[in-house]
Amino acid sequence: MPQIHTPLLAPADGYRNVTDLLVRRAERAPDHAAFDVPVGDGSWRQVSTAQFLADVRRLAKGFVAAGVAAGDSLAILASTRYEWAVADLAAWFAGAVVVPVYETSAPVQVAGIVRDADVVLGVGGTEAQTRLLADAFAETGTGRLGAYAMDPRDRVTGGIPVLDDLRARADEVTDADLEERRSAADRDAPATIVYTSGTTGEPKGAVLTHENFLGQVLNIAAAYGEVVHERGNTIIFLPLAHVLARGLQLICLANGMRIAHLSEPSTVVETLPVLRPTFLVVVPRVLERIQAAAAQKADAAHLTRVWRAAVATAVSSGRAAERSADGRAPASVRRRLFEALFYRRLRAVMGGRVDYILSGGARLDPEVSLFFRGIGVPVIEGYGLTETTAPLTGNLPGDIRAGTVGRPLPGSTVRIDEDGEILAKGIGVFRGYRDPAHDADAFIDGFFRTGDLGRFDADGRLVIEGRAKDVIVTSTGKTVVPAPWEFAVEADPLVSHAVMVGEGRSYLSALILLDPEEVAARGGAPVGGALREVADADLRARIQRSIDAANARVARSEQVRRFVLVAADLADTTIVTPTLKIKRRILLERGSDVVAALYR
Repeated sequence: MPQIHTPLLAPADGYRNVTDLLVRRAERAPDHAAFDVPVGDGSWRQVSTAQFLADVRRLAKGFVAAGVAAGDSLAILASTRYEWAVADLAAWFAGAVVVPVYETSAPVQVAGIVRDADVVLGVGGTEAQTRLLADAFAETGTGRLGAYAMDPRDRVTGGIPVLDDLRARADEVTDADLEERRSAADRDAPATIVYTSGTTGEPKGAVLTHENFLGQVLNIAAAYGEVVHERGNTIIFLPLAHVLARGLQLICLANGMRIAHLSEPSTVVETLPVLRPTFLVVVPRVLERIQAAAAQKADAAHLTRVWRAAVATAVSSGRAAERSADGRAPASVRRRLFEALFYRRLRAVMGGRVDYILSGGARLDPEVSLFFRGIGVPVIEGYGLTETTAPLTGNLPGDIRAGTVGRPLPGSTVRIDEDGEILAKGIGVFRGYRDPAHDADAFIDGFFRTGDLGRFDADGRLVIEGRAKDVIVTSTGKTVVPAPWEFAVEADPLVSHAVMVGEGRSYLSALILLDPEEVAARGGAPVGGALREVADADLRARIQRSIDAANARVARSEQVRRFVLVAADLADTTIVTPTLKIKRRILLERGSDVVAALYR
């Protein structure tokens, strides 16, 4: 079986647990700005590392005074904000195990998590989020220490406790007592329990240790020193309940890269010119929308043909940069022209200082990656899962190949088994789920089974080819991996998700979920709301072109013969994951009538 290993760059020797990352950074650079925090009037204030550490210690003492014991589970349910970071580190300083809960979770999901993790105390962001935790505690008999809101007292009603109430108790705990509690957990101790159901299956609690986080933070920082450094800054707008966002936060915090949090992703574009980040982490859809918005502006200015030429030139420049020794595209008259017309303005939209973008959470169209590299903003694509403590593989600065997710990161081994499944072992790979029953099929020969299909290219870079559970076997016995066809169709800005169907059928069909924002931007009727078929001849004709192009890229037996346009609520977390992946099984269950109609 093909296997690739990358040696460890930075062992975690000398670190007891994750809290050492903050303590050591504060010792080295106490006055360095660690965070940009919104003031409320559109401006931002900077918080130093020393101030952040003081905020963490004060809240940690409040947790201890409230009765949180070493090893207790503490839940956080809030949008991405500075207080989330404080609560996360404070829980670790108090010796607790953090249980993140997505703010979009349904009440039944919240109840299931706090019950399984046996949570003793909860932290919500707003009053509504705190009530959601409190209701889950009441239903399940957990949360004996209560639920507290991050918002201040003047924004919370109904007698709900707030974190300021806990901070007021900080004097009940001495510095020595807190230091003893901070040091209680060693590297093998659980640091967090992250519940994930992915795109299929019941929620499972992945137990990640302090060793997992330390190994990832130290080694990724060593491999990406050109990207993460104390002269730079970033904006985190992914949910902090996601392990990728928390891992990024720890890497930046430990290495002095200033962090700003945004709770509303829709405000990112307007904030970029204000904060001017040097590095961004996004899901592929963000990049696709930036490119699509530029295309719409060009169309409105009657520059469609010029824009298409600019895109082609950028993609060509991106390919040339991949082949060049210094990673740069050669200058040309066309490139200089489009630099003045488009490229410079696009970089300005992103703040004008972005050196690199990391794309994760889903597959990125290679041509989109090449386009951004061609305009001067290289995109680093990586691959990982909750169970690998975020990144497992990644392209490196100066060694980026579009269409791949790079080689194993330091301290990691990736193997491809006989069926094409990606297997993982290494510093970031967890040891198991909270429920041992979930481990039965999760490991083989010491490797974690990712459930993803992939292969290595000629240079040892990993190429993702889809999910093993998504493979379709038609009635003719043909085995089809739907991902390549779906990826091709999803390159259309009008398409949010393409879902191929045909298990046990004589031919393949597809559900095409429309992107509400793109449809509206092009003058179409609203397509959000409940799952339903959309009968729009104009939209169908437009998307037919993408269907035909995707069919031309696969074998005849893998081509889709019929498709239907579908509207759905893409904010519904029962059918879409927080990282915007479709939950295929649930979608097909709800759309069973639509699927059946494709085969009448």
